[in-house]
Amino acid sequence: MNGTDFEENLPAQRDGAQYTLGEQVGFYLRQANQRHVAIFAELMNEKLTTTQWAALAKLRELQPCSQGNLGRETAMDMATIKGVVDRLVKRGLINTKPDTEDARRLVLTLTKAGEETIDRNRSAALDVSTQTLKPLTPGERMMLMELLQKIC
Repeated sequence: MNGTDFEENLPAQRDGAQYTLGEQVGFYLRQANQRHVAIFAELMNEKLTTTQWAALAKLRELQPCSQGNLGRETAMDMATIKGVVDRLVKRGLINTKPDTEDARRLVLTLTKAGEETIDRNRSAALDVSTQTLKPLTPGERMMLMELLQKIC
């Protein structure tokens, strides 16, 4: 099925057809996200949010890293990543310092407490993904991940 065939087979056409919420992809993506966030909140320790965990985990991979690059790598806009970083700095999990080449840019690194937080929560983070995908077969899990990556 090519893109045109898909568009022709959509339940709600643009020629005046009624909008039905239960036929919209966003409706199901929002529910899936709500389920994932609830599982995350139940299993993760330290009262971390999903965005804080994403920033910590990605920073471990990239450090030292600019705040802007961390935002791009975690799919957060500049305002969001700034707020996340500010909260993680306040909690003593991230260090910031001005970039030696560009004083407008902040360079981020994890603190010892930040590294320890990741170590304590790594297993729980893996369990979050396992529980989120639990209703699916292994093949469906792989397919879902591929499809989500394709639309992102």
